[in-house]
Amino acid sequence: MAYHCIVCVKQVPDTGNITGEAMKADGTVNRAALPAIFNPEDLHALEAALQIKDKFGGRVTAITMGPPGACEVLRECLYRGADRAVLVSDRRAAASDTLATSYILSQAIRKIGDFDLVFCGRQAIDGDTAQVGPQLAEKLMIPQITYFEQLVELSGNTIRIRRNTGNGWEILESRLPLLVTVIDTANEPRPPAARKVMKFKRARAQMELAGEIAREMPSASEDEKKSAVTNRIQELKSDGLLIDQWDLDYIAADLQWCGVSGSPTKVHRVQSIVLTKEGFTNIEPTEAGVRKMIHELIIDHTLG
Repeated sequence: MAYHCIVCVKQVPDTGNITGEAMKADGTVNRAALPAIFNPEDLHALEAALQIKDKFGGRVTAITMGPPGACEVLRECLYRGADRAVLVSDRRAAASDTLATSYILSQAIRKIGDFDLVFCGRQAIDGDTAQVGPQLAEKLMIPQITYFEQLVELSGNTIRIRRNTGNGWEILESRLPLLVTVIDTANEPRPPAARKVMKFKRARAQMELAGEIAREMPSASEDEKKSAVTNRIQELKSDGLLIDQWDLDYIAADLQWCGVSGSPTKVHRVQSIVLTKEGFTNIEPTEAGVRKMIHELIIDHTLG
């Protein structure tokens, strides 16, 4: 039996390269100040879905919500073996918290249609809430198994999964459809396949095409640019390289549940941590040096 797996992925700021400009005054992340990467645990979610496709057949659909630049993670999915990529992009979805994000994704998944499994990374490194997956399962009204570590058995409409419980593991059984959140110890994500990179590096969404045409034809009229975009869309569609792009209207989203209006999470206070110590302290790699360091840390109340 073949299965349709949907994988929710996210482009996130690289929180391993934090700078002083990483946060805005209102408490939101200044994404322009940080390089964008594929959310790490989403890669493991993608790999789990691809392994099911490899073993049982079927297809994998990757979906993300974000600006046109988020298409980069969708191309990464195509490079690794996803069959379809969907971008949900709408300015009215800006500043969505987990509640609004899960609602928008649920509407998009309903638009995709029949599916057997929805895979999400356990959490994103920009928010660390681990809320979108469980909220999405509730909105889709399907069961969920979190902290996926290993697929034990999949037969017909029944699946058995080993989940990590922190101090051990347990095996759970569920009927499909099912949502699964995946942790980083579940698998080793495969690298992009060279042939797929060569094929899908030209894959684009409509918003990306519009930006490229504007840069290539700066002096052209608006009608000429629209015509060029239309022609490019037809070319990519015929080659199977068009990334689906949906807005909130297309997925029939209720705007009161999207963006700022649909996001009850509020930032009440932002605290800036300023490191005032200058220079560095050289610690001799001896027992006396270590004792001196510990003594200074105790005096500074860093320890004790």
